[in-house]
Amino acid sequence: MKKRHTKRLGLALPAFLALLAQAPASAQNRELVIYTWPDMFPEAVLASFEQENPDLKVVYKTFEFNEDMLMNLEIADGGAYDLVIADDYIIQMVIEEGLAQKLDKSKLPQLKTGVVNPIYQHQFYDPGDEYTIPYGAGVQTIVYDPAQVHWEITGMADLWHSSLKNSVGITGNYRVINGMALKSLGKSMNTEDLADLRAAGERLQALAPNIRVVQDENLEEELIAGRISAALMYTDGVMKSKLQRPNLKVVFPKEGIGFGIMAAFIPSRAPNADAAHRFLNFILDGRRGAQCFQELGYYCTFKESEPYIMPNLRAYLILPDFNKMPQFNNNIEMLLNLSQEAETEHTRIWKEFKALLNQ
Repeated sequence: MKKRHTKRLGLALPAFLALLAQAPASAQNRELVIYTWPDMFPEAVLASFEQENPDLKVVYKTFEFNEDMLMNLEIADGGAYDLVIADDYIIQMVIEEGLAQKLDKSKLPQLKTGVVNPIYQHQFYDPGDEYTIPYGAGVQTIVYDPAQVHWEITGMADLWHSSLKNSVGITGNYRVINGMALKSLGKSMNTEDLADLRAAGERLQALAPNIRVVQDENLEEELIAGRISAALMYTDGVMKSKLQRPNLKVVFPKEGIGFGIMAAFIPSRAPNADAAHRFLNFILDGRRGAQCFQELGYYCTFKESEPYIMPNLRAYLILPDFNKMPQFNNNIEMLLNLSQEAETEHTRIWKEFKALLNQ
């Protein structure tokens, strides 16, 4: 899963919308405008799609935070973009606001039963699988260097250990990190109890002396270079870390698993919804999907792509069966949207924590 809050549009939105309004409809229909994070598709896949669809040019636009995407989609009233890929919780908001259209599955012949792994279907943000196709998933994972940490890390609470002073890296996702503090206290990441949230805030402040790096992108580089000895990171960072340094240890925290799904949807007033359907159908091919997930570095959400994942990447790209790991007691949570009061408290906790880090 990507950042909860994630690069700005190269062209300012008002200017982009103005240009879009001036462009003739025929020109718009020759484009497929994809709006997501950087590096979500291999360049070879995008080029191959254009070769097979010579009437279309892929225009790839990026956002940094999910909230930026939602704001821009609201401003465009569900227009401007043909296909969006974002995180689960924000897609729930998009659908509730009427900014996504139902998929026309007659235009998705590749979307046969069993193509998408059923683990990722019927989720809270789209229980009927009417609007979305899951595209990548991840869990919060600890990776550490046994050459620097001379004891076994088994869970989130271990990151508070005094021997890790100024040597831990964490993602910049406030709900993930606040959730880590909650999990270390035996609480749900989605609690609405303000007393629990305040306790998590105090717990997080005690972690500050151990934190050396807070960043979402390329956190694994700090671990690979030896500038930190342990990190809580996203699934793609785990794969990159282990491929560079096989000696690193990977830990699924004993306190439970934080799980997130990215998904593709077509905005309600997409200028070229037909092109979006064509692209979705294109990547649903088993071999092509495998090519995408190997580049993406997140868990493969297409069941038919799993056999085509390279053997040395399967351990990183195929979701483990956590139900067969008794230490978790089926304690798997997705980050859900909370009340405004709880979100305000999460924001306060994060600001105070970042202030301690001078970030």
